[in-house]
Formats: sequence, C-alpha cells, structure tokens
Amino acid sequence: MKTLIALAAAASLTLTACGQGGESDATAEAGSGLGLAQEGVLVVGTEGTYRPFSYHEDGSGDLVGYDVEVVEAVAERLDLEVQFQETQWDAIFAGLEAGRFDVIANQVSINPEREEAYLFSTPYTVSPGVVVTSEDTDDITSLADLEGMIAAQSLTSNWYEVAESNGAQVEAVEGWAQAVALLEQGRVDATVNDKLTFLDYTNERPDSPIKIAVETEDASLNAFAFAQGKEELVSAVDEALAELEADGTLAELGEKYFGQDVSG
Repeated sequence: MKTLIALAAAASLTLTACGQGGESDATAEAGSGLGLAQEGVLVVGTEGTYRPFSYHEDGSGDLVGYDVEVVEAVAERLDLEVQFQETQWDAIFAGLEAGRFDVIANQVSINPEREEAYLFSTPYTVSPGVVVTSEDTDDITSLADLEGMIAAQSLTSNWYEVAESNGAQVEAVEGWAQAVALLEQGRVDATVNDKLTFLDYTNERPDSPIKIAVETEDASLNAFAFAQGKEELVSAVDEALAELEADGTLAELGEKYFGQDVSG
C-alpha cells in the first residue's frame, strides 16, 4: 500500500487533523486512513442540471438535490468542507480521471464496464424499473402483460428495449415528460422507467392519476464514483454512509426528495 504521504500527494482530496472530542467513527477512519493534508476539502464533480439529484432551485439558486445533500452529509462526517465542480455528464468521468475532483456525485449507476475503470462506494440509491399505468388500470400486473399494449418510450432508453421485448407497441417520445403526459391523457397504456423518476414526479404532483403497476426484479444501484487508487477514501466514505443509514439521515433525505427511503 502506498504510504500516507504519497497518497495525500497524489489525491486532490486534503484533510485536516481530526479533533479529539466527539469525532465519528468515519472521521477517525479518514484521519488514520488518509493521513494529514492541508486543505480539508472534498472536491465533488456533479452536473448541477439533473433534478432532483443535483440542480439549482429556480434555475439560478443554490445548488441542491438528493445527491448534493448526501455527499454534504458524508463530508460532514469526515470533517471536510465540500467544493462542487459542475460538469456536463459527457465530460464528468474525464474530469475524475484528470484529478479535477475526488468523487462524482451524480447518480452514477454501477455496471461491469465502469467497475473495471473506477472505484465505487456503497450504493446510496436503489431504483428498480417500473411499469407505470393510469391508476384505474388493472390488467397490467407483470411485464408479460405489456404484450399488445401501447407503451410510450424514448427510443434511446434501455426502457424502450424492456417494453419492446415484452411485446409492447412502442409510441416514441422524447422522454418521461411526454410519456407521462400521454399516459395521463389516456392515449397510451403504460410507460416503463426507473422508480426514482416516478417518485420524483408524484412527489411534486401527488394528484397525478398514475400508479406503479409492476416493479422489476433488477434494480439500478447508484453510488459515488472514484478514480483508481482512492481505496482508503472509498472506505472512509462507506463508513460515513453506513452511519448515515443507521441514524436515519438517508431515509430522511429520501423522504424529502421522493416521499420514501430510496437508499436500499
């Protein structure tokens, strides 16, 4: 393992010495596992345009969102300040590799390809796929029931493949907003998307006449992403996330943004 001095020099993350009194287990881990440094700042890459995860209220207010508050809570546990660097999605992994920031907080889904290139924290959101229908529909209770139904789907989404492979007649749309509008108008039978998208929408519009008719077995696991070589930082973040789960912080943030705990 690299020495603490070499690790601190290589990482853009810098930590101040941890105080003696009242420090959390995660803070102690950060101090012993990452070594002393100078800045005490966790640099976070995020889009800033991805509601409800990372966005500016009213387009120009403070940076807010579920991912923003989760990473801020983690940093507080590690006795770090947070500095956000807003970056377009297409450039966000390149920025991580170039050392522009220490971690990506932007609903990064864990998949085999990414696991080969990056390190990941414990997932802090778990989102299965769902089939959404009008609230008075009772003839869709499984993916197989999409056979012959009209499903509104973006043709560039993996949810399009789910709908089509289960026999749905696909009505092409640009995205969720258009799909749900068609569903509410009764012009399509269903749409397939991830559960977080549905929860965000119904949290903002509780009177929308739609429901989850089917929940898939496979779920998307979303986590913080790190460059290779940041194993000790990942370990410290994981411990902080465990504490935030244990004390109910993650559940509270899920309730705030989605109306329920989405951490697992």
